[in-house]
Amino acid sequence: MPVCDICCEELPSEAEMRTHLFLSHMENVMACPFCSLSGISYNELSFHINTAHIDKDCQDTKTTEVVSRQKNSNDWTVQSPNSTKTSNVNVKNMDKVSQASPQSPSQVNEMAFPITGTCLSQGTSTSLKSSPPAAATASGAIKLIRTTPTSSNNASREREDGCRKSKQKRLASPIKGCFSCPMCSLVCKDCFILQEHVELHLQHQDAAEGHSSEDLTLARKLQEEEEQKWREAETRREAEDFKKLQKQFGLDNSGGYRKQMERNMERAVSRGQMVPAEFHRKKAEMLESLASGVDDGRSKTSGLMEALCRYYQKDASDCAHVWLCAETDHYSSSEGDKGWGCGYRNFQMLLSSLHRMEQYNLLHVSVPSIPRVQALIEEAWGQGTDPQGASHFNHRLQGTRAWIGATEIYAVLTSFSVKARIVDFHKPTGPGDAHPRLFEWVKQYFSHSVSRVARLPPKVEQTTLPPVYLQHQGHSRSIVGVEQKVNGNLCLLLFDPGCAPREMRRVLSQDTAATMVRRMRKFSGGLKHRQYQVVAVEGLLTPEEKQSRILNSRTLCAEKIP
Repeated sequence: MPVCDICCEELPSEAEMRTHLFLSHMENVMACPFCSLSGISYNELSFHINTAHIDKDCQDTKTTEVVSRQKNSNDWTVQSPNSTKTSNVNVKNMDKVSQASPQSPSQVNEMAFPITGTCLSQGTSTSLKSSPPAAATASGAIKLIRTTPTSSNNASREREDGCRKSKQKRLASPIKGCFSCPMCSLVCKDCFILQEHVELHLQHQDAAEGHSSEDLTLARKLQEEEEQKWREAETRREAEDFKKLQKQFGLDNSGGYRKQMERNMERAVSRGQMVPAEFHRKKAEMLESLASGVDDGRSKTSGLMEALCRYYQKDASDCAHVWLCAETDHYSSSEGDKGWGCGYRNFQMLLSSLHRMEQYNLLHVSVPSIPRVQALIEEAWGQGTDPQGASHFNHRLQGTRAWIGATEIYAVLTSFSVKARIVDFHKPTGPGDAHPRLFEWVKQYFSHSVSRVARLPPKVEQTTLPPVYLQHQGHSRSIVGVEQKVNGNLCLLLFDPGCAPREMRRVLSQDTAATMVRRMRKFSGGLKHRQYQVVAVEGLLTPEEKQSRILNSRTLCAEKIP
């Protein structure tokens, strides 16, 4: 007979079993008969009972059968050890059996009550032993055994066997179907596989929660170590970049003009380019020049402005007008300042022009050497001029190869009571990153000093103005004139300290002047740096104006165009 897997009730047929399942378990709210679990489907309830209450289910079934048997166990069978015959007796009529076989109670050797067909509990076994159902016989002990079970006992035993077989069948053949994991997208065909899968999820979740704090601590520690390494690497990189900048701008304490000159001369001797006698002679001349503070004049080229004026008067038919500065000497970089002395050499060019003008006769008679120019800038800082620039160089220039720029030129001119002006062309003002405003400003600077008495000014005009100091990133030059072409375009004439004296002397010859002038020209498209600064001399300062400029130089600001 079919047995219900949920409540273990026996049903006559499969059809009644389906009806029973639908009415008792499917239609109603699914609830576990052994615990408080409810509100689940039939498959889930079956899986729950098979996994959580399998032992309890069998124990409850056995207990029910024991109680049923206790109620119906009134018939016993008395069997003599010497006889194979059995007879059915009633426990209530056990006295009649005693009268039919009178024996003394002392002759009873053994009395046993084995019960076949079931396993009784300890309480039931003790109860049966405590009330003997039969008396001893003359032939020996008799045994009281159960006779053929009744229909109710058979039903209980069959129910137990059916429940056990049904559960064994369920264990051997788990519920089949599609079971989706509630924690991921996995679909299992076996409920037990799903259970193991979910348990793995829970184990991983517990492990993750248990190690979450440790992982967070480890992650923070690793992050701190990475940040520390990054900061150390950044510090090293900044230190290396700073050292490179110091070396580039001559602030690495590697020696100044004198040491560089000596090293270059020693290298020339080792290469065979200079004999030892010449080395000692040049070294002595260098030491004498450094002691006097006057430039030795070895890199100087004079007479260039007169030669340019002659050239433009005879040639340059494409020029409508040319303005030239006052007489100026060209100073080239030497072996002692090659690579860093352009600012000092341009300042020498400016002083060479100022020395020829009467209004600037208060200046030093001779052009100073580069170490002397460094000392003059330090003296200007000592007067309080440009304190920010002084702190940039740590208030020291002598004995270094430090680059100087427009602000240092302004500071030393102010200390000489010379009125100077810094104009900053801080961004391009034309197409292609050109600076047409710079060219217009230079033209205005030179053309304003020319007398306008004549109706038709001459083609070439040599003014009484000093050259203009031009500074850009990494280099500086001197503007000594400006050309205006027939089509209106402007072209600057520049003296570059990087040009060697032998090259500059080619301007003095009419045969080679045109080649050198082409090298000196710079059109608007040839100045491609983003920023340019110029320093222009405009006269002398009174003591009050000088003191005012020194005070204002604490926050030195240039005139910006545009």
